[in-house]
Amino acid sequence: MSDAAAPARTTPGAEPETRRSMLVCGVIGAAVMAAVDEIVFHQVLGWHHFYDRSTTGVGLLSDGLLHTAELLALVAGFFLYADLRRRRVLAPAHGRAGFFLGLGIFQLFDGIVDHKLLRLHQIRYGVDVTPYDWAWNLAGLVLLLIGAALAVRAARRGRAGAAS
Repeated sequence: MSDAAAPARTTPGAEPETRRSMLVCGVIGAAVMAAVDEIVFHQVLGWHHFYDRSTTGVGLLSDGLLHTAELLALVAGFFLYADLRRRRVLAPAHGRAGFFLGLGIFQLFDGIVDHKLLRLHQIRYGVDVTPYDWAWNLAGLVLLLIGAALAVRAARRGRAGAAS
């Protein structure tokens, strides 16, 4: 008998894995936001590289390393997501919350830590970056708040379902 024909390794009536669903989808969300950042701002617009404090070659290398990390996180995240689905323990509402939390966490980390604290790069050069910083960080905050609201809603529904 092949592994493909093997039954799912879960007990009947297994509880959804809410924390793992949120974490796995959070990894996917962070990787998606890294991909959007890298594709749009690094490649299409060419506004910056991940590391801009050296030569263009080093900047391109840093972009390649970011792209590699983002792809590895996406692949790992989707394998872990598939495992949750296969075992029938995915908590979709918690997963959606985790996805938005991952999007927002990546965006805010990049905007605050990479742009301002470490100064690895700015969003754009040759212009006043203040409106870009506000837009970048507010977008990340909105995504984070959406994720937090979805997490609270999922937790409430989970408790209401367990009580009945």
